[in-house]
Amino acid sequence: MQFNSYIFICVFLPLMVATYFIGNKINTIVGNIFLIAGSILFYAYSDKTALAVMIISLSINFAFAAAIRHTQRWNKLYLTVPVVINVGLLLYFKYTNFAIVNFNAWFEKEIALKELILPIGISFFTFQQIAYMIAIYRKEIKKLDVINYLIYILYFPKILMGPLADPVEFIIQLDNASLKKINWDNIAFGVKIFSFGLFKKLFLADTFSKAVTWGYANMDAATAMDWFLIMLFYTFQIYFDFSGYSDMAVGSSMMLNITLPINFDSPYKATSIRDFWKRWHISLTKFFTKYIYIPLGGNKKGAFFTYVNTMIVFLASGFWHGANWTFILWGILHGGFSLFDRTLEKLDKKIFEPFRWLITFGVVNVLWLLFRSDSIFQWKKILHTILSMENTNISNALINEFTIQEASFLCNTIPLIDTWRQLMRGFWMMAFMIFAMTICFVPENNYRNLKRNTVATMFLAVIAFVWGFICLGGESVFIYFNF
Repeated sequence: MQFNSYIFICVFLPLMVATYFIGNKINTIVGNIFLIAGSILFYAYSDKTALAVMIISLSINFAFAAAIRHTQRWNKLYLTVPVVINVGLLLYFKYTNFAIVNFNAWFEKEIALKELILPIGISFFTFQQIAYMIAIYRKEIKKLDVINYLIYILYFPKILMGPLADPVEFIIQLDNASLKKINWDNIAFGVKIFSFGLFKKLFLADTFSKAVTWGYANMDAATAMDWFLIMLFYTFQIYFDFSGYSDMAVGSSMMLNITLPINFDSPYKATSIRDFWKRWHISLTKFFTKYIYIPLGGNKKGAFFTYVNTMIVFLASGFWHGANWTFILWGILHGGFSLFDRTLEKLDKKIFEPFRWLITFGVVNVLWLLFRSDSIFQWKKILHTILSMENTNISNALINEFTIQEASFLCNTIPLIDTWRQLMRGFWMMAFMIFAMTICFVPENNYRNLKRNTVATMFLAVIAFVWGFICLGGESVFIYFNF
């Protein structure tokens, strides 16, 4: 089940909110059981075959959590074993065939690929399992409670694509009796940000997606200018797709009085790559910092080990995103640029800020192109096409991907739009670009205004919801479902 579906918006979410608070009136345990049951249904609806893997994962991890809590002597072993199992399952399902393909290529073998189905959300719930186990080991969670544990791992707003939530902060909210009653302000806040997220995904991300898909389906036909634009389109697509999902996750959770952490903070306003990673997929950055960078020593062991630790984190980030050398190189290059930023940190402050922003945005665009490409060779070929600038025409087929169903309505309602459309080739493409850039570069991030409602914002939320709902038509998969 996806957030951008009729069944979720019209049936599952309102039913989940109603049953949770009705259950809480009977007993908070009843409300929690309804939440667990609903989350299992949500996950099973998305991927029934992965439910067995999830049950095994839950059983193993909670058994070792109980062992850690009730014994002292073998605690490190009881922590290490489930962490290894969690990582092992992730590696098996996600990277086995990648390893076989590369082994065959390097050693000229013909080992058959495994028929594996990647359990949906495995990258996210694996990290949540690890975070919970470490919190138990460090005694940050005061009480081992199977219901709280199941809700933390299975919680439907975050199980498939995050945000990654800190187990201590999450469980504190679960145990807060004042949050067990319906809060109409939180319902309004949740509906608002959910509506903005729905609009981002269905109107913006999915439209840019059509243009990007056209480009990769017409590699040789696309001109240099086409590819330059497609690179920008993917930059906007992946942001509106993932931040839209995060907004919908936060909004759904807010209706249940549970606040999920911020995941995006206007990342395309960043003036360095280090700044970018403080704004993009924030919960993942915090996870890697807390559980990899700091345990390795962080920046406490001198410049050399700081650089090594940074590269390890970015290598892990690239590897986590997918089984392809493009993701690994993407992580390595982001790590290299982050180290470059760190080295020139004092000099950066003397450089004109708009110039720093332009360089950062350019680097992010080029690396997103690598992220989207099927291979490193394909990425290099596209870059060569762009840099050669042999053909600066924009293909009609690319422009036509931005023709929207609402065009006739808008032209009839606002005659000036129809006049511009007739005078300007690629008007709708230009309109989408301007609109996307305005959202990315002008307003404050939605999360920053999460609990701030005005007549204007609610009016915009209503428009966003109605427009997004009209665009539903068919479910479109989120990019990060692949990771």
